[in-house]
Amino acid sequence: MAVETTPQYGLTQEQLDFLEVIRQMVVEKVTPRAAEIDQTGEYPEDIRKLFADHDLFGLPFDEQYGGTGTGDLMLCAAIEEIAKGCASSSLMISGQDLSALPIKLFGSDELKDRILPKMASGEWIGAFALSEPEAGSDPGSMRTRATRVDGGWVLNGAKNWITNSGVADLYVTFAVSDPDVKYSRGITAFVVTADSDGFRIDALENKMGMKGSPTGQPVYEDVFVPDENVIGEVGKGFMVAMQTLDRSRLGIGAQALGIAQGATDYAVEYAKERIAFGKPINQLQGIQFKLADMETKTAAARELLYRAASKVQAGDPDLGKYSAMAKLFASDVAMEVTTEAVQVLGGYGYVKEYPVERMMRDAKLTQIYEGTNEIQRVVIARSLA
Repeated sequence: MAVETTPQYGLTQEQLDFLEVIRQMVVEKVTPRAAEIDQTGEYPEDIRKLFADHDLFGLPFDEQYGGTGTGDLMLCAAIEEIAKGCASSSLMISGQDLSALPIKLFGSDELKDRILPKMASGEWIGAFALSEPEAGSDPGSMRTRATRVDGGWVLNGAKNWITNSGVADLYVTFAVSDPDVKYSRGITAFVVTADSDGFRIDALENKMGMKGSPTGQPVYEDVFVPDENVIGEVGKGFMVAMQTLDRSRLGIGAQALGIAQGATDYAVEYAKERIAFGKPINQLQGIQFKLADMETKTAAARELLYRAASKVQAGDPDLGKYSAMAKLFASDVAMEVTTEAVQVLGGYGYVKEYPVERMMRDAKLTQIYEGTNEIQRVVIARSLA
């Protein structure tokens, strides 16, 4: 077994103070809106403005692009805090990180200077368009095509399951640029702006959870993309996507962690007040054991997530394995904990007047998107081979 070399993780006092500001904002502004956001399924523009005004969109970015420059651990801690109150709202920040990462990691200096400041300020929202109707867990089999023309490329095809569909200003889009090259090696990454001729959103999904975050199907019909909007090298897009996902999984792990902690906190407070058999139910051993397990597993998920964040920040070679483990474990914990929270509340847990049923529905998606947990297990197993 390799010796650990990553420094111990931790937040500075300045970051902790910023996190306290975020915590208060969530309690006062975000959590009270969560049920309505879930019920209407509308993208909360007021929350977007709130986050932009308080520099939350700047969390994934360096200071040179107008970001906070506070690193991956602070980003995870912030997403967790938001997800405690409203998972859909937390997806604004994790989705911004996901769509910016390809440009941050592989974009030209000109592309970074042109786009990243607008994303850091929240003026522009991004989307990461990799999955297709027939290419979800197997992105190498995508069918969207990019054809070389004078000055750029023309894209044709369709994507599916894309977060921020219809509200994003730019779509980081992956397309096959050389169909004669074996499997995934002929894919290229592009920045496609939402106002491009021939680009549209065909449909939005009616989802079980995360209803305040639109998910849909972008369609490309002879969409021209100039050469300066190519991300990285032509034909290296699959590598761009995989190295992005190695890092962006942290955001989903943080979201799952926030959902789990929010459900645990709510169940704990409920159990203090609910009387059964003449005493609060938190004095009944059956409930005590549930709450103890919920808190313990959530704390364990946090330790793994923070360790993974420290590895990503340090650029450790095994960052992909750790981010996969963190996403896998945190999302499984979120699903288990929210199910137990519903059980603690009993009949009240099953109705929409109480938040734990929404948390349970939201938790399910964390086991599916940005790589299903089955795919995470494949990633982890391959790292051990």
